[in-house]
Amino acid sequence: YSKGLTLEQIKKDAKKKKIIYSRFTRPAKLLLTLAGSVKKAQEAIDKVAQWANSRGLDYAIETVFKKWLELDRLKPKEIIKKPYYKDNPMVWSETKRKWYVINEYDEWLEFAGKEEDIEWRIVK
Repeated sequence: YSKGLTLEQIKKDAKKKKIIYSRFTRPAKLLLTLAGSVKKAQEAIDKVAQWANSRGLDYAIETVFKKWLELDRLKPKEIIKKPYYKDNPMVWSETKRKWYVINEYDEWLEFAGKEEDIEWRIVK
C-alpha cells in the first residue's frame, strides 16, 4: 500500500500480469526472516518508503535490505520553508537583526513590512 495503490488495483494488475508476484516472494521471505515478525517488516518498509518518497526516489523491497543497517538513522528529508515578500526572496541578517528583501536587481532592501506580510514557501 505504500506506493499509493489500493488492494483492488493490485489484484486487477495481477490478473492482467502487470505484477509478477514470484519476483517478490523470495525477497519478502528473506525480509520476514531478517525482521523476525510481520509487524517489524512492515515498519521497515514504511520507514524506507517515507525516506525514499521524501527524496523523490523509487524503491523496492531490495531497498529495505540495502538500508537495513542504517534503518534506525534513516529519516525523511526535512521540509525547508523560505521567506518571500511579493515574490522576492528574503534574507535574515544575524548581525543587524533585520530582514532584507532581495529584488530582481540583486539589491538588498531593508524589509519595512509586518511579519504577517512574509510568505513562507516550501522549496524542493
